Amino acid sequence: QVQLVESGGGLVQAGGSLKLSCADSGRSLSIISTHVVGWFRQAPGKDREFVAAISLNGAVTSYSPSVKGRFIISRDSTVNMAYLEMNSLKPEDTAVYYCAARYGLVRNVSQMYDSWGQGTQVTVSS
Repeated sequence: QVQLVESGGGLVQAGGSLKLSCADSGRSLSIISTHVVGWFRQAPGKDREFVAAISLNGAVTSYSPSVKGRFIISRDSTVNMAYLEMNSLKPEDTAVYYCAARYGLVRNVSQMYDSWGQGTQVTVSS
């Protein structure tokens, strides 16, 4: 059952920016308000990989080395939303981006997340 909804993907030129959003699907009680949120991505023919994660109160963040310094993860508890701001995008950032949630601590392993969205496509042209 899809419990999260991503938005904000699209086509952008290299060097450009996009901001992804993650919201509760509305089919159940809020997940985002009580869980750690992570972003993962999957490019064609590749495994799903960790991008970033943020703790429940936003005080702890974690980034993949490939995006650190370019991407910013954040959350807004007043509206139960999470975001991934992506700057200085590169063609190798092209992938389907997923938000996910887990109860507990920030982790960078997809198998440790139990709520997922359906993903949003990000394409970076060279």
